[in-house]
Amino acid sequence: MNGHRSGGIFHKTSVDAAKATYTTISRAGQKRTFDEVRGKTLEPVSNQGPSINDTYKGDFQRPRLQDKLYPPLTAGGIIDVDPQGTTLYSQRKTLALTPNSTSNPLLDLAHPNYGLLQGLVNNFAALGVKSIYPWQSECLLRSGALGGKRNLVYTAPTGGGKSLVADILMLKKVIECPGKKALLVLPYVALVQEKMRWLRKLVDGLAKHRLSSPKRHSTIFRSLGNEDNLRVVGLFGGSKSKASWADMDIAVCTIEKANSLINSAIEEHTVDDIGAVVIDELHMIDDDNRGYILEVMATKLLTLEQGVQIIGMSATLNNAKQLAKWLNDARFYRSRYQPVPIEEHLVFDNNIYPAANSSKFYKTATELVKAQGSVAAHNPSQMKLQSSRIILPSPNKELSDALTNSVVSLAYETAWSGYGALVFCSSRAGCERDAILISQVMPRVEQTGLLIQEKRAELLADLRSTPTGLDSVMEKTVPVGVAFHHAGLTTEERDLIATAYDAGVIKVVVATCCLAAGINLPARRVILHGARMGADLVGPSMLRQMRGRAGRKGKDEIGETYHCCQKSDLEDVTELMEAEIPDVKSSLLPGKKGIKRALLEVIATKLATTTDSVGDYIKKTLLHCSAQDKEDLSINPYDLEEMVKSTLRDLEETSMIKKNGLELEATLLGHAIVASSLTPEDGLFVYRELTKALQAFVMDGEMHVLYTFTPVNAIRSAINWKVFLKEVEDFNESDTRALGFVGLSRTKISKMAQGGEMKESTLGEVETARVYKRFYAALQLRDLCNEMPIHAVARKYDLPRGIVQNLAQTCHGFAAGMIQFCQRMSWGALAAVLDHFSDRLKAGAKSDLLALAQISYIKSRTARVFWENGFKTVASIAAADPKDILPVLLQAQPKKLKVEGKEEKDYHGKLLTKAEYICKKANEIWEREMRMQLDEQDLE
Repeated sequence: MNGHRSGGIFHKTSVDAAKATYTTISRAGQKRTFDEVRGKTLEPVSNQGPSINDTYKGDFQRPRLQDKLYPPLTAGGIIDVDPQGTTLYSQRKTLALTPNSTSNPLLDLAHPNYGLLQGLVNNFAALGVKSIYPWQSECLLRSGALGGKRNLVYTAPTGGGKSLVADILMLKKVIECPGKKALLVLPYVALVQEKMRWLRKLVDGLAKHRLSSPKRHSTIFRSLGNEDNLRVVGLFGGSKSKASWADMDIAVCTIEKANSLINSAIEEHTVDDIGAVVIDELHMIDDDNRGYILEVMATKLLTLEQGVQIIGMSATLNNAKQLAKWLNDARFYRSRYQPVPIEEHLVFDNNIYPAANSSKFYKTATELVKAQGSVAAHNPSQMKLQSSRIILPSPNKELSDALTNSVVSLAYETAWSGYGALVFCSSRAGCERDAILISQVMPRVEQTGLLIQEKRAELLADLRSTPTGLDSVMEKTVPVGVAFHHAGLTTEERDLIATAYDAGVIKVVVATCCLAAGINLPARRVILHGARMGADLVGPSMLRQMRGRAGRKGKDEIGETYHCCQKSDLEDVTELMEAEIPDVKSSLLPGKKGIKRALLEVIATKLATTTDSVGDYIKKTLLHCSAQDKEDLSINPYDLEEMVKSTLRDLEETSMIKKNGLELEATLLGHAIVASSLTPEDGLFVYRELTKALQAFVMDGEMHVLYTFTPVNAIRSAINWKVFLKEVEDFNESDTRALGFVGLSRTKISKMAQGGEMKESTLGEVETARVYKRFYAALQLRDLCNEMPIHAVARKYDLPRGIVQNLAQTCHGFAAGMIQFCQRMSWGALAAVLDHFSDRLKAGAKSDLLALAQISYIKSRTARVFWENGFKTVASIAAADPKDILPVLLQAQPKKLKVEGKEEKDYHGKLLTKAEYICKKANEIWEREMRMQLDEQDLE
């Protein structure tokens, strides 16, 4: 071999480990041999080289896909100039640091010390977990948490196997303790859905230990005959689940849903049913927007003293010991083990510099910063720091920028070698721009194997069949194995892209930085296009989340990260890499909004009914724990006491609590705010709005109801005032009255459309602006409820379709909260009006389609197309042949089909599968309705 030896092995980057057998045809998308990649210079590669067509003239061709691609570009080549020497990877290889269950029996989950059901062990093995890491074994056996009594806080690097420890502890508790439930709390909906699917596979076929005299609840599972099986339910904003405590054993939920569940359990006196609460991403306690909810929830559990086992984990905890002390002196465990070693590099001005660890990275970047102001910057030969590889310039002007050229070339090299790359960008527009450029240097469709062509064609068919249709950019990038992943995509699109990437169909995914913690897309190579999230630098924790996506256990021998920087950011990146992860601080600190909600909830749930018991509750908070720590100067005990007193006064002055001597009690308004899961500030705003609605509510239109259902902070982006004015000008008389009743002025909207400014300098102006933003979001909801597809609403209001979908999903949970609010305030008539309209909100359709909208995949415009084709009842669809439904689904697609031949056949096959599923679900609904009717007849 003609290459550099490093630490006794041949390896520097991901391309080194790529070993594939020799073939004479193009192998784009497959792993390359060492000689091909590193034995000689990787020159600029034109994607217009020899194609598979030159060898096999009779193979099936798809010129249609080729015609749809962006014009080709040439990636800058990468050449080696200096060997790296010993790396973390070479050391790991030499020392063989990962023992298995053969050398250590405790690494086998079947070992009696763990006491796990054989069925559970078998399910773990079926999912690929045949043994565990030494640190996992030590954490489980030495922490005392395996017994189910001791709380546990632990930290391990991303990809180090944190979740497995919590899964074992949680499942062991639920299986062995009859009647006990477990909550798994995750920060993002995508993670909730992914974890729910994993746990359902893990508990498949497992039954709980039976109670000697079991409690029999009326549950949705009893009629299915599997009441004793472990039941996993996912709960999040916009979810359709109506499961109660009796319907679940494990609830996988978002932070807000978990807090609401615990409030309900306290109110219903069923909190003793909770056996374990697992908090993933424990560092989120520090989050300015949602962190206080985690602290409030955990503090309530500590106050109850019901023996609930609390398990907290994170990859980014700097003060884990303090958090463990707060959680009733929980056991603390820290692991630094990474199953897949990570090699880091700094990329600047088309040069790649190795950085094996944080300190070396800091040294590398510091020397580069110094060099920028010296003669060495103009004469690289005089620089003390030597790059290990050089990225050659691209001949194309589109890649003339060194930073962009570096990102594209590194992504191309990874994919060309047969591996997966994950590129992080600062914005959604940046994601799509990078995806387009990377796709232009990738091998053309005819240069790839037929199998991968088939898979990518299937992915395109799946994307076409989503409610929003196929994205115009994705249509041109997916055929060459490139996609993007950001909040502007719908949930269905993001799921399809993630699945395709995991299967190797997509080789490069470009994502926004803010999704680093919300996606689970590990890659051989992670490339950071800058280090910013929008205009601001990412924080140390976010940076670790992005870097932690490098390396896939079982798929890659190593992981790589490339920090591609421009000159203006180099010094900031230097400091960022060296920066310690900040300590996790309480979100109840002065100046933050958490303390008011914390005290209102604890009083409303009657965990504290006097000023003394409020003091006892405060002593259980992380805030109090921090105040007692002499090294933590964020707050002292005296300031904490004064803050509690002033917060209680504020709650009393705003009529959320009332005080009788030393006794404290939540008012009707306070109970309504807690029941609807609103913050006290948002609750007061909603109260003022609903009070106005009670005085004059427009019943002969839908705008007033929709405005009431719109979340108070629904719009975070700017209002398009011209679109707003156009909609208002088309209002009928009832909508115009609704506009006036909520306090908006058509004249003001007209002025804003002509370039006026919406001031938000005073509290009054802020509240007025909030009403305008909320009404603008209500216009989008109106279109969705009147069967306008998501993609059409997004185009009309110039918004990403994912944002529109998220608004619709968020409104489902908010609408339920508004109904709860009205019921608690004894506004029964208003609650009934809102409840009636909430079904339309979920269906995205008018009232005549509500029955059809119960069926999966039949919503909004699709339901109307079924109605117009004669399928007006659930029974009619249940009795239909799927082949009869296929033409209806084709008619309901958002975009006209522009494919033919085999691609068209595949697309029809996807829709036929969907038609079969629709018929199946319609049958289930119809059978359930028939059983309910029979049950009612029996009662009569």
